[in-house]
This record gives sequence, structure tokens and C-alpha cells, in this order.
Amino acid sequence: QVQLVESGGGSVQVGGSLRLSCAVSGYTYRGYCMGWFRQAPGKEREGVATIFTRGGSTYYADSVKGRFTISQDNAKNTLYLQMNSLKPEDTAMYYCAADPRPCGVVRGTGYGMAYWGKGTLVTISS
Repeated sequence: QVQLVESGGGSVQVGGSLRLSCAVSGYTYRGYCMGWFRQAPGKEREGVATIFTRGGSTYYADSVKGRFTISQDNAKNTLYLQMNSLKPEDTAMYYCAADPRPCGVVRGTGYGMAYWGKGTLVTISS
């Protein structure tokens, strides 16, 4: 069965960086939409970034453009999110997810991804 396991979260000062990883097992990345999502207390789940594993086209939320980078390593079945210039607003539980549909389709349907990890907590401290 498909499993996603996030790692790399922690507490970082404002302006710092973190690199999140998502280890994927159960099926290949090829042809799937992979993404990072986050949810802060009292807020709705937000799509942070997505990447289509066949071709590598990416999408970023306006709130993270220029600061975050999503990438994949198919040989290692791993998804990454490099987060730079972190802000207090970035504090959230971060989840990785996968779906066999094109990313544009899943974005248009509210990010109803088929498979989800359990999350890793990112806290930006002052």
C-alpha cells in the first residue's frame, strides 16, 4: 500500500531555512502529482507546492513563491521541500501527499489527494 512519511520539521528562527523530506513507498512517482500542504491552527489546509513527477512541472502558492522549492528524486522515491526565508506565518503542520491525477486537476478540486502522510511540524520562532 502507498505510504508517505515526512521528516525534517523543527523549530527555526525567522529568516532561517528547513528542508523537508517525504519518503514514498508502494508505487512509483512517475505520472503522479506530488505535493506539500500545510495547516496552521484555526486555518484551512493550504496547498504549498505541487510537482508532477513526469515532466516536473511545478506550482507554488503565492505566499511561498521565491522562498520555497519543491523537488523530487525518483531514484530515492523522495519528495523535498526546501524552505528559505521563513516567516512566522509559515508555522504549521506540513504534509506530503500523492495523487495519480494531473496536478491541475487536483488543485481545481480542492487538493483531494489520494494519499497523505501524517505530517511534520514546522515552527518559526522569534
